Amino acid sequence: MMLQLQGGNIQPGPTNLSSMALAFQYAIEHTQNVDHAGTVSALGIAYAATGTDGPSAGGVMTVGFAALLKGDHLRRGIAMTGTISKDGTIGHVGGIPDKIRAAAREGYRTILIPQGQRDDPRWNLTRLAWELNVDVKEVSTVEEAYHLMTGGTLE
Repeated sequence: MMLQLQGGNIQPGPTNLSSMALAFQYAIEHTQNVDHAGTVSALGIAYAATGTDGPSAGGVMTVGFAALLKGDHLRRGIAMTGTISKDGTIGHVGGIPDKIRAAAREGYRTILIPQGQRDDPRWNLTRLAWELNVDVKEVSTVEEAYHLMTGGTLE
């Protein structure tokens, strides 16, 4: 199975591409009951450039690739931030309050963040979630995130 990136108005940087490759590899390795033949095309990124290149979308890309391979649907209204590691752990990211605000602006009502970052002394996410009328939930693994975002399991 091959991953192909095409189109879009923004070219992902090396960190983003590395995170995408790890997400795709993890999804393939954890959907063993699926025929892994063919090409998955990641079509263009259609949002305004932010000037950053980071791995913060690794976790959600992993969930997305696995759902695509399994034929599961993603639940509407759920956003996620967090890196992905080879063992499926969702890792810490920066700028969580800004990411929550952006997700709320786009209509997301549930935002998944890495375990241990809700009570970070740099921000008050309980208050922010209340102000924005969103639910902020912590996840520690891709499996947890997958269940919340699809209702299913990876295996």
